[in-house]
Amino acid sequence: MLETLSERLTRALKTIKGEARITESNTQEMLREIRLALLDADVALPVVKQFIQGVREKASGQEVLNSLTPGQALVGIVHQELVTLMSGGVAGSPGPTGLNLASQPPAIVLMAGLQGAGKTTSVGKLAKWLVERHKKKVLTVSCDVYRPAAIDQLRLVSAQAGAEFFASQVGERPVAIAEAALDWAKRHFHDVLLVDTAGRLAIDTEMMEEIASLHRSLKPVETLLTIDAMQGQDAVRTAQSFKETIALTGLIVTKVDGDSRGGAILSAQSVTGCPVRFVGTAEKLDGLEAFDPDRFAQRILGMGDVLALVEQAQKAIDVDSAQKMAAKLKSGAKFDLTDFQLQIGQMKSMGGLSSLLDKLPSQMQQAAKSADLGAADRSVSRMDGIINSMTPSERRQPDLIKASRKRRIATGAGVSVQEVNRLLNQFEQMQDMMKKMQKGGLAKMMRAMGGLGGMRGLPGMGGFGRR
Repeated sequence: MLETLSERLTRALKTIKGEARITESNTQEMLREIRLALLDADVALPVVKQFIQGVREKASGQEVLNSLTPGQALVGIVHQELVTLMSGGVAGSPGPTGLNLASQPPAIVLMAGLQGAGKTTSVGKLAKWLVERHKKKVLTVSCDVYRPAAIDQLRLVSAQAGAEFFASQVGERPVAIAEAALDWAKRHFHDVLLVDTAGRLAIDTEMMEEIASLHRSLKPVETLLTIDAMQGQDAVRTAQSFKETIALTGLIVTKVDGDSRGGAILSAQSVTGCPVRFVGTAEKLDGLEAFDPDRFAQRILGMGDVLALVEQAQKAIDVDSAQKMAAKLKSGAKFDLTDFQLQIGQMKSMGGLSSLLDKLPSQMQQAAKSADLGAADRSVSRMDGIINSMTPSERRQPDLIKASRKRRIATGAGVSVQEVNRLLNQFEQMQDMMKKMQKGGLAKMMRAMGGLGGMRGLPGMGGFGRR
């Protein structure tokens, strides 16, 4: 998402390069381009006017520091205004969990939203976030007594997230369900109670009265509205309507990995007064990120988000497997194809190379696009399939794999013999690297990586798009 906006803002900021001073005249064209880029991204007109005025006031007549060009100075100003726009001038999140859970347990989180916005899935994602990252004991309950599928969906995602589920039935009163779930949560010492509510295809009086009664009964510490980024300004108008009915404390913006233009995220704080707390970045339950205006502004301006990359890697890496691998290498045992497959699996668990693209700086994104990361991801999947077609003894002793075995493995994996050979060559390169680690440690390993030609030394990167 936001790819077009990012490209247009970057291009607009380049128009001022070569100038010695930021002035009204040399910023006018840049501000015009930024205004058009924001309007095209479906940002609300009052928000665009506020943003442009803020940039103009800070930029006009500002002396450029010795170490900065006017373009660099303008990037800093635009970045600062983007952060202010998306945070309302309030930096940071309410707490280490991204939520305000400072209450006597269980902390009640009421989830609201229209049908189809991804509300129930967001409940599961938030439950997983709290269980895995913050070691909370979480109970979920569905008060959507109109759609049996919604109750079944929440039961399923709660089990996948590692949270407990409080059963409810069609025909029960939503307030009675919620109060019974709260009583259960208290008696079983849950830290957090996540309450899913009924949605509609559009806002109506009945839905608003129901969620207002739930809010009065439960007195939640957090009331989060789920909005769909694909709906643009319609999503922001929905948030305004809910805000007029109940005291919202934050927003969850879903489907930001889709073909959305970004207007909902850029407008939400200014128009509704509600901060964006989380963004949904994928359909899977781990596709939830705590929203950080500063880091998101960096991504919009093409600076990338290295911290998000690190966090994604930390989630994907299996610490136990890594420790076993280190112990195996330390003992002098040979690196085999089973170990190689584990490395491939960790890359796949991060969502593949293409999923990391929007977190890279813009220059690296352009280089990565020219390398066809989609083909690279498919290559990694084919490598996994090839290894799965081998016998356990072949994985432990790759030297056994001769011509006839290669033909059998290729047939089983549905690839050519040449691709089997390519995998074995890449495995041998990785095996040589591991041998150097065993003998001389990290310094020699880094030299070995340099000798492999940069990215070609990584699993799956040596044969982009080749069949």
